[in-house]
Amino acid sequence: MQDLILHHYASSPFSEKIRLILGHKKLPWKSVLVPAIAPKPDVVALTGGYRRTPVLQVGADIYCDTALICDVLEHVRPEPTLYPPHLKGVCRIFAQWADSSLFWAAMGYNLQPRGAAHVFAKAPPEAAKAFSEDRKAMSGNMVRLRPGDATSAYRSYLRRIANMADEHDFLFGVEPCVADFSAYHGIWYTRNQVPVLADILNATPSVGEWANRMEAIGHGAMTRLTPEDAIAIAKGAEPAARGANLLIDSAFQDDHGIALGSRVTITPESFGTESTEGELIAATRTHYSLRREDARAGTVHVHFPRIGYVLRAA
Repeated sequence: MQDLILHHYASSPFSEKIRLILGHKKLPWKSVLVPAIAPKPDVVALTGGYRRTPVLQVGADIYCDTALICDVLEHVRPEPTLYPPHLKGVCRIFAQWADSSLFWAAMGYNLQPRGAAHVFAKAPPEAAKAFSEDRKAMSGNMVRLRPGDATSAYRSYLRRIANMADEHDFLFGVEPCVADFSAYHGIWYTRNQVPVLADILNATPSVGEWANRMEAIGHGAMTRLTPEDAIAIAKGAEPAARGANLLIDSAFQDDHGIALGSRVTITPESFGTESTEGELIAATRTHYSLRREDARAGTVHVHFPRIGYVLRAA
């Protein structure tokens, strides 16, 4: 199999989710550092428009969204599993909640003025302004929690997680599953990026103990790669054939009346709503895949999870 290449940046919470899963599964990986804000020309050369972080590249196949990346890594190395058979449904549903409701409450708390001041304390004033404007543009019409409301929600969610962590080493048992990695990354940001606000965790010590166990998993064996080299790898590779692209293949599921081979756009439902346009080559029960051409990256296949994304005819 070709190398796993993660396009990420150090303080990205969702990147930390995937970095830990790579460590958990003991998968070696290549690290390509990307900007935290637009413009991201090297990322867009691969994705065609999608610019949320992280993105996983395997040759000329580009996997967007951590929900889909988790499925890919599970296919690459099934053990230790992210989806225990007896928890397959509940851990996915929990992960979806954690990646949305919990995450946005955590980040609304984390990036309140005192947290933002800590994050940008050593940066020039224009850096904080640029970050704020970038995230405002990515939010579009999305309703964001005000700091006070986010704080209230985050406290409540931490108590619920504590109820689970009181019972087991990990949220659903003695081993971590996808639920743990999804719940951890917003809390990781509190602990590691805005420690001035980490006192919110004091009321739930079992959450801190669980987070220590998560942190101890580590990131595994990583080596650096430049963005230019990653793009060259994509251009020099052929996208994997249908059914061999590290996704569980299944029959065409037509919910939109759009035939395979059509020109389409795929757009995230809420945050980061830049569209990717290409030829629809797969629409299964779990994912969409597009074929697209780029002057720098050549022919690439870009993959998205079905849940959370909007498919339209171009």
